[in-house]
Formats: sequence, C-alpha cells, structure tokens
Amino acid sequence: MVSILSLWLPIIVSAVFVFILSSVVHMVLKYHQNDFAKLPEEDKVMEDLCKYNIPPGEYAMPRAVTSKEMAAPEYIEKAKKGPVAILTVMESGPPKMGTNLVLWFVYTLLVGILAAYVASRALGPDASYLAVFRFVGVTAFIAYAVGGWQDSIWYNRKWSTTLKNTIDGLLYALVTAGTFGWLWS
Repeated sequence: MVSILSLWLPIIVSAVFVFILSSVVHMVLKYHQNDFAKLPEEDKVMEDLCKYNIPPGEYAMPRAVTSKEMAAPEYIEKAKKGPVAILTVMESGPPKMGTNLVLWFVYTLLVGILAAYVASRALGPDASYLAVFRFVGVTAFIAYAVGGWQDSIWYNRKWSTTLKNTIDGLLYALVTAGTFGWLWS
C-alpha cells in the first residue's frame, strides 16, 4: 500500500495536464461545436419563455409525478402532441467561464484523488509503470467517461455527443494514467 499523501504530485500534475488537454480539445479541435443544435425560431422561443420567468433548474415536459399519472389519458395525449423535452434553464447572462473552469479543475483533482486511492490500495511503492497505468487509467476512465453514458440512455442525449465525450474521457484517463505511472512514488 502507498500513502495517498505521497501521491500529491501525480494528482496535481495529472489535473494540470488534463486541464490543458481539455482546453485543446474544446478550443483548438472544436469537434464539440455541433453537440447542441440551434432551436428553430430561437428568438421567438426565447421571447415566449421569458414571459414565464422560469427560475434556473431542470424541467421535463410533459411532467408526470407518478406512474399512475403517466398512464392517464391526459398525459399520454400531451406526450403524443409534444413537444417532449428536458430543459435546463441557466441564469441569464453570459456564461461564467471562470467559475466553470475552476470547478472543472477541482473535478480533475478529485478524479486524481480517487484514482490515487484505488491504485494506492492495490499497489505497493515499487509497482511497475504498467500496473499503475492500469489501475489509475480504469478509475479515471470511469470518472471521466462512463458516468455520461446514462444521459443517452435515459435523457436521449445524442449518442454521437456521448461518443465524443467518451473519447475525451479516454484521452483524459490516458493522460492521468501516464502521469501517475511516471511519477509513482
């Protein structure tokens, strides 16, 4: 076993590397540009929604609270008529990229800590690069990629977007695993 505290360097360095890589993925490669489509008549829809002063949150429409309500003819008719949507409403104004980037970096640190925990419980200080790479890589991949699959399963997120996010997660996991293998105590 290895102390997690002794793995502070690979945790921080891998978080920095993943942060840099994710910046390259989103600002240079730009293959995520089409993850969201533009809504037809966007201005009109936005104007119409403004009337309702919807607070930030997540909404579903039509919305049934119970299975009994889902089976009701009124609900079924609403769902058939459509639109059926899941809507995330954010605070008005420009995106708060500073806050998002800080939260993303904290997340990359957390993934590093979790990967360090798993690997440190399974491996000793003299573990080989490949052994460290395997434990850290699988843990990081689960954190960066697998959790997002359920959005396509349950919320109809495009599988193409989920595939792109999975590729990102694989890249982040490989960088995390390589960093840990390189800097393992």
